[in-house]
Amino acid sequence: MSRHSPVLTLILAVCAIGLVVTLVSHPEMSYRAAVSGLKIWWDVVFPALLPFIVVSEILMGLGVVHFVGVLLEPVMRPFFNVPGTGGFVLTMGFSSGYPVAAKLTTRLREQGNLTRVEGERLVSFTTTADPLFVIGAVSVGFFHNEQLGVVLTASHYLSAIILGFCLRFFAGHTPITRPLEKQQRSLAYRALQAMHRARLADKRPFGQLMGDAVFSALQMQLMIGGFLVVFSVLMEMFEVINITQFLSAILMVVLGPLGLPEGFSQALVTGLFEVTLGAQAVSEVPANVSLMWKAAIASSVLSWGGLSVHAQVASILSSTDIRVTPYLMARCIHAVLAVVTTLVLWRPFMTLTAGWISSVPVFLPNTFPSTADVWRDVFFRSGATALTILLILIALSAIIRKFTVKRPRYR
Repeated sequence: MSRHSPVLTLILAVCAIGLVVTLVSHPEMSYRAAVSGLKIWWDVVFPALLPFIVVSEILMGLGVVHFVGVLLEPVMRPFFNVPGTGGFVLTMGFSSGYPVAAKLTTRLREQGNLTRVEGERLVSFTTTADPLFVIGAVSVGFFHNEQLGVVLTASHYLSAIILGFCLRFFAGHTPITRPLEKQQRSLAYRALQAMHRARLADKRPFGQLMGDAVFSALQMQLMIGGFLVVFSVLMEMFEVINITQFLSAILMVVLGPLGLPEGFSQALVTGLFEVTLGAQAVSEVPANVSLMWKAAIASSVLSWGGLSVHAQVASILSSTDIRVTPYLMARCIHAVLAVVTTLVLWRPFMTLTAGWISSVPVFLPNTFPSTADVWRDVFFRSGATALTILLILIALSAIIRKFTVKRPRYR
């Protein structure tokens, strides 16, 4: 069915009218759902994402992205078939979570640092959950199991890296951004030179740069908050008109022969729309189900991300020519890879982490940490994660360059 089909227009109009009627007939439930979504945004999402968005905008204006791009070109180009600037997106995306990677990819595309296909590759595998959410909210808060956090984190990011390597072959015949020219000068000197040139090209004074960064971050946060409220209300209305139960019954036809309980189908349907509620639903599956399978399904839900996140990503990418379809296909592949990776890593990681005690604060499903606690965890935990990822990539880049650069032969 074409996107311009009158039948599609009629279907969307009927669905919108039906939703309005449901909202009007259940005003109290829709209000409670909207307040719940707003509370999640204000108490958790807003303080967790705001500093990363502001800092990333400032770093891009100062030319740090170009500095990192030169350093990481030896890693990002052969492994993921994207320019070195993609390393900055990978670092910030992995450490701060969705949809920051989409925002940074959009900025790089608008500046001409990425081709359309490179942007599609990059946003597809760097859009992930942040470690604070995976460990603190899901593993400790929902499952009350510190060991599970190690398995979920490892499987989530390892499957994302595997996905990125697979996507390097996506549309491989298309043009790429011009690789860095080989020069006699050191890599560090060229990185500093690229950063200085980018800063001069930006031309904005630091005060204006910081103001623009805050404005852009607040604008994005309002968009994210709106989507959270809308999808919270939608999930509640779907429960009222039994759409969730209907989709769960259909999915159970597939999961039933595999011996999986009905609770998994309900959790997957919930996770189809919203990742936090989906992960919580998986943790509430009856205790007689193996924890390994619970972890695998939770990892799949985290890697899928939910239609709420996808709507945010689509809204951010709409200002560029980057297509959403490859991103959605990559989300499906990531969900499958996460299940396989979790099952493979389960036994060795649970054995290695036996007796491991976590200091991650408990984020209970129905309670939220104070705003001060969230800000502290963002700066000290997620910031440390970003720095660690960046240092690993730089070290890997140096190692690859050392063994791949051809040294001149002397006679």
